[in-house]
Amino acid sequence: MSAAVVAASVGLIPGVAQAAPGTPGAAGPHGLSAPDVDLNKVAASNFTTVKSPAERTVHTPSAAKGNGKADASAQAEGSAAAEPTVGLAAKGTSARGISLDLAVTSDPGTALSVNVAWGDGTSVTYGANGPTNSTETHSYAEIGSYTIKVTLSDGTGVRGVNELAVVTPGSDFTPYAPTRLLDTRNGTGAPQGKVAPYATTRVKISGNGAIPAGVTAVVLNVTATNTTSGGHVTVFPEGSDRPTTSNVNFSAGQTVPNLVIVPVNKNGYVDLYNGGWEPVDLIADITGYFTRTSSSGYTPLSPSRFLDTREGQGQVAGQGTTGVPITGRNGIPYNATAVALNVTITNPREDGHLTVYPSGGAAPSTSNLNFRGGQTVANSVIVPIGADGSIKIRNGAWKGTDVIVDVVGYYSKDSQGAYLPFLPERLLDTRDPADSVYGPLGGQGYIYMPLSSSRPQNTAYVLNTTVTNTRGDGYLTVSPDPNSLAAYDNNWATWPTPPNSSNLNWKRGDTVPNLVQAGMGYNGIVDVWNRGWDDIDLVVDIFGVYQTN
Repeated sequence: MSAAVVAASVGLIPGVAQAAPGTPGAAGPHGLSAPDVDLNKVAASNFTTVKSPAERTVHTPSAAKGNGKADASAQAEGSAAAEPTVGLAAKGTSARGISLDLAVTSDPGTALSVNVAWGDGTSVTYGANGPTNSTETHSYAEIGSYTIKVTLSDGTGVRGVNELAVVTPGSDFTPYAPTRLLDTRNGTGAPQGKVAPYATTRVKISGNGAIPAGVTAVVLNVTATNTTSGGHVTVFPEGSDRPTTSNVNFSAGQTVPNLVIVPVNKNGYVDLYNGGWEPVDLIADITGYFTRTSSSGYTPLSPSRFLDTREGQGQVAGQGTTGVPITGRNGIPYNATAVALNVTITNPREDGHLTVYPSGGAAPSTSNLNFRGGQTVANSVIVPIGADGSIKIRNGAWKGTDVIVDVVGYYSKDSQGAYLPFLPERLLDTRDPADSVYGPLGGQGYIYMPLSSSRPQNTAYVLNTTVTNTRGDGYLTVSPDPNSLAAYDNNWATWPTPPNSSNLNWKRGDTVPNLVQAGMGYNGIVDVWNRGWDDIDLVVDIFGVYQTN
């Protein structure tokens, strides 16, 4: 397999391979090359450079000449009166990582001690003899804002100081009680009326209700409803170029939700674009947001089933509620603030909707899943955990339905995974002849995607998986691969066992998307399984990464 690392800071390896079904005589996995991800584009919104030029170097009164600033003209002429200066330029390298370029100017032969205090109680010191350019790197234990202070000293004491304010690129998560921010059916958050074809409506995030300013990304459950033709919805920061990816796909007559984690522009807005031929109503419910202030990090887990009402409990009654204990189970700590789930409805006895919310309060007027009688449908959910360590699930239909809950990760103050959003990028489209994985994914087969070479720096990726051209019923499962990349490259990989969970479900002919927070496991490889018996086409888009440094 050819797999070139395209960004050390993110650790993407865009090598992808498709495995044939595990049947007697079937071919084993074989490596395929995938298109490169444009990391200049990916990192553009995160790794900006900030500077404090040498002219801002401040000198102590005893050492300073004139007005306390370096005399640039004297220095240019090599005058002995010139005081040493240091120019600073910093940029992010990862969720918590900073790279600092230092340009020290001083008379030739002048020996200086350069101390870099990172603003978190740690520092590094090195020597500079005459003009010196150098680069120092640092990883902060907590995301946030810091002031870097660089001090130049010699045997006589401090000769000059320059400071630079920096902000870590990554963000921490803050849960938010499920709240409706947009409903074009009744004018919530936007003018009442459907969104026109190939048009956008915007949603105010920062400063809306109790949501603070400075939000970097937001978790929304976006629903398309009152659809009269097929189409898709793309969610992106207002003012940026609309990506070629999609978040919600729908057909005529469908009501389709999908969870979205999307960057927020500096003015606090995101746009929702209707890519369909006809007008459509759009709904957006918030369940949390990310800021560059220390809060809750993310810890991914191997998918684990926490509830299956088919196994003894029985259906959740119409207009009924069931509780699901979360903390203290399967590795989730008692101080977890929110949980990432995949929730599946099956065997519903009539049309309805499902609402997931923290225990201890009334059910909000939001929804996470919409379903028809007899349909099996899944959606990703990120929900705050109640004070008693559990969540509630309400069936909004008048008749019963079975509910399945799979936990894929949690947020807590002790978790180290800070979120680094990307400008969306398409990683895989089996319909595209130019894609190195071209052609349908067979029934009971899987595609393995090596996404990270820097475990444990990258702990999980935020992906949107879409199945289309479905030749029969089935479901999709996404999970870490137990094999290493070397095992695939050298043809000694073993056939993985898919988990007892699902990420999305479909009927023949459906096009179904779902957000996936894919844990990296120990090898940085994610498997995407077609658990049906018939061919499907698969599209995978990437939206961000959780990093521990």
